[in-house]
Amino acid sequence: MSHVARTPPRSSPFAVSIALALLAGVVTCLWLPVLAPWGLSLVSLLAGVLAWAKPVQVASSAAMLRPWLLRHFGVFLCGLGLAGLHGAHALAVQLPAAFEKHEAVVHGVIVDLPQHDVRRTRFLFRVDADGSTLPVLRGRTLRLAWYDEERWERAPRPGAITANPPRPRHALKAGERWSLPVRLRAPRGLRNPGAADAEKYAVARRLAATGYVYAPGMARRLTVGTGIEAWREAMSARIAASVTAPSARFVQALALGDTRALDDRDWSVLRANGLTHLIAISGFHVGLVAGFFALLARGVWWLWPALARRWPATIAAALAAVLGALAYAAVAGFALPTLRTVLMIAVVAAAQAWRRPASAAQALALAAIAVILCDPLSVLGAGFWLSFLGVAWLLWCLPQGGHAVRQFLSAQRVATLGLLPPSAMLFGQASLAGPVANLIAVPWWSLVVVPLALIGLLLESLHAGAGAWAWRGAAWCFDLCWPLFERLEASGLALWWLPEARWFALPLALLGAFWLLLPRGTPGKWLALLLWLPLLWPDRRLPVHGEAELLAIDVGQGLSVLVRTRGHALLYDMGPAVHDGFDAGERAVVPALHALGVRRIDRAVISHGDNDHAGGFDAVRAEFPVDATQAPEGVGLPVATTACRAGQRWTWDGVEFEFLHPPPHFPYLANESSCVLRIRSAHGSVLLTGDIGEVIERDLARLYPHALRSDVVLVAHHGSAGSSDAAFVDATRPHFALVSSGHGNRFGHPKPEVLQRWRHAGARTFDTASGGALRLQLRAGGLRLETRRGAQPRWWDAARRP
Repeated sequence: MSHVARTPPRSSPFAVSIALALLAGVVTCLWLPVLAPWGLSLVSLLAGVLAWAKPVQVASSAAMLRPWLLRHFGVFLCGLGLAGLHGAHALAVQLPAAFEKHEAVVHGVIVDLPQHDVRRTRFLFRVDADGSTLPVLRGRTLRLAWYDEERWERAPRPGAITANPPRPRHALKAGERWSLPVRLRAPRGLRNPGAADAEKYAVARRLAATGYVYAPGMARRLTVGTGIEAWREAMSARIAASVTAPSARFVQALALGDTRALDDRDWSVLRANGLTHLIAISGFHVGLVAGFFALLARGVWWLWPALARRWPATIAAALAAVLGALAYAAVAGFALPTLRTVLMIAVVAAAQAWRRPASAAQALALAAIAVILCDPLSVLGAGFWLSFLGVAWLLWCLPQGGHAVRQFLSAQRVATLGLLPPSAMLFGQASLAGPVANLIAVPWWSLVVVPLALIGLLLESLHAGAGAWAWRGAAWCFDLCWPLFERLEASGLALWWLPEARWFALPLALLGAFWLLLPRGTPGKWLALLLWLPLLWPDRRLPVHGEAELLAIDVGQGLSVLVRTRGHALLYDMGPAVHDGFDAGERAVVPALHALGVRRIDRAVISHGDNDHAGGFDAVRAEFPVDATQAPEGVGLPVATTACRAGQRWTWDGVEFEFLHPPPHFPYLANESSCVLRIRSAHGSVLLTGDIGEVIERDLARLYPHALRSDVVLVAHHGSAGSSDAAFVDATRPHFALVSSGHGNRFGHPKPEVLQRWRHAGARTFDTASGGALRLQLRAGGLRLETRRGAQPRWWDAARRP
């Protein structure tokens, strides 16, 4: 009997397992608290490439599996080193601390569609290779703002503004080259539960600095707009001029990815219905365009069969699909979701051209490898995970063939169950109306509205005015379903905000989704919902009876403090809402309250009427019901309030609250009238002081010589030199002194001598500017304080960099 020796199969260097190993290496690097030195990352990359490139044969024996494991470990090292090098470069291009707030004149081009707000215009600006008076800015990308003229009238800078009248900021257009006088700082953001990480965004986009045009009169336009961005802006303007219906803004978004005209109400409706992935040009739309170009090429080859002698029809269709997808990605401004789809299509086309057809799973793995190798920091974006996970779920769950309607319904079911866990973890919300809304919007917008919008673009590019009818048709079709989505959003049942979950909630929920999507007949499928509980109903870690928790929210140069007991929530101040469009209530306070699972505010205390304390109140009360509002008498706020007076006290869940200032009939004197609130529990006490100054502090120390002693004090007036009187500090003698201030604020808060005064009294000082949100627990185990940056350290965190 003869035996035929079998050659062990080779392990493909681009298998699905390879893609997972590469992704694991990148994710490990991105989650490290400290970035490895670039030399170590380079060694890791080179070693990983050598192990990846070495051929491996796999047999059933354990000995033959060792090379296979070595290759995958090498791929892991490759991802680790590549992400480390990209991360080091992203940090290296950022503005050094020595040049913070420096003024420079930069020459360059506007590389995106400028965002025109009420009082400012924001835009991305790429500096020319020799276009800056600061050499560190040459060739870098900046995020700039151009403010209205009255900003400079309120805060003049001697000698900075010339006699020339400022140029209107709305004259800025994409593709234009300008010479701009700017004042810059390294990218820096707020750090709060539930809020976006601006520093992570800056690293992913390789932004060198943020800043503003400080002298509009000195700005000069060098050339008019050119290139694809200028064409996009011109087409967007033609859509607005051609379509009189309000839905023209949605045609602009669906045709060009231009979402500048969408307001907060529009985004609220889209989020509530789970449609944000469709409103700008999505990967699905790119795939539709690629398929159309492929069919078009097939049709041409069918009409002229002789073309097949030079180019096979399959290769021509694949190449046409790539070119069509690339053109559509350019129309979208080369947004990341479109580029990922282009790479996927290019992988499939390459396999067709080389006559090595790849399975759908292999094509997805190749696309993931291509995306990671091109830009490993794209893994920081939510779109990366949602796009690849969505396709992976569909490939695994959907059978081939079958009725088209049944396939579509199955795809919606798979997408809803499979993407709910990552969406909830990434955005802290779930759309209960999403499955229904997507059943309508996906086919209608993608197969009717978007094609009409694109036909309008094509015709308008050939002849001015020729595409108006198609754009009007797209707007009319869009208006047929939009009122339904508005009603769903207004019902209050569409959007479900989820508290911030622990790290293990996502893998458990993904396992639950996997279990639910197993074939019919799998036992105990509904028990899989139990695995979703840590994500959908996480432990809110509420204090028990007699305990309290305090969160000093990072609102920049302002103040907002959340105090929670077992069943109540008090919000002390709401941060600033300034003229340039920044609203801390919307950007910081509301996301933090959602992330902590707050459903209503039992009492809102506005310490006094200054904007940096009361400005965000409108955004907060628009999102949460507020049972009672208190403020100093005579504050003059446009909302109904009851006066906070010394001696008022109440008890919640075993925790006592008492106002110490202002006394009855005290005239309103802005900072000096701040409501001073003392909180006492069985496990510690807190004193919230607002913006009172030394005079009021000395008066409190005289009135309450013993009762003023507190374990935690919120340092008055952000640590200004006019507060933290020595007698007051001596009377309180806290363990912790907390400061709420903005990083690099123009007042220099907190003053070093003030911090030293508190430290000399035995207090440990913490500042939101350096630590992010400050979370303090008054519990049976004692006082515990953690900073947001310390609890979740990241290597791109500006506070960790020298």
